[in-house]
Amino acid sequence: MTFKKFINNMEEYLCVWGTVFMTVVVFVQVIMRYVFANSLSWSEEFARFTFLWISWVGASYAVKEGSHFRVEMFVNNMKRDARRYFELFVLVAWFLFCFFLTWYGTKLVIFLVDTGQTSAAMQIPMSWPYASVPVGCGLMCLRLIIEMWKVIKGEYKSKDREKSAVEGGL
Repeated sequence: MTFKKFINNMEEYLCVWGTVFMTVVVFVQVIMRYVFANSLSWSEEFARFTFLWISWVGASYAVKEGSHFRVEMFVNNMKRDARRYFELFVLVAWFLFCFFLTWYGTKLVIFLVDTGQTSAAMQIPMSWPYASVPVGCGLMCLRLIIEMWKVIKGEYKSKDREKSAVEGGL
């Protein structure tokens, strides 16, 4: 596997392996609790923190795949140039929101590092689960820049909009 392929599919790998580890740990927890009447003290916290990472990194992957939920009735009625400008406006607004979350999420993580707060069960720094927000939103910012570049170059096509893009000439 090449480095470029890994970087291009990094979010997918993290989400898949995170889901696998989370599922295995929760399965082991259920077996321990109901078969051996002895549960793991850290499994629920691990699953919760892993789910946070999967969610935020998965949001970045969804940008890459064009799978975020969209209402396109208004956009589908626009002419070609108006649609491109509107798509660019939406991507810029989305980028600004993700940048805001990245910036303030990073400030929160730095605060948590400074306070030294740890999780109850696993005793890991609380900055690790909270870091999922700035990392996921930072990755989304990078993916949104790529999508903005595609709109500017005229190459932007979402899977859901390929039919309307061909008809409208986007």
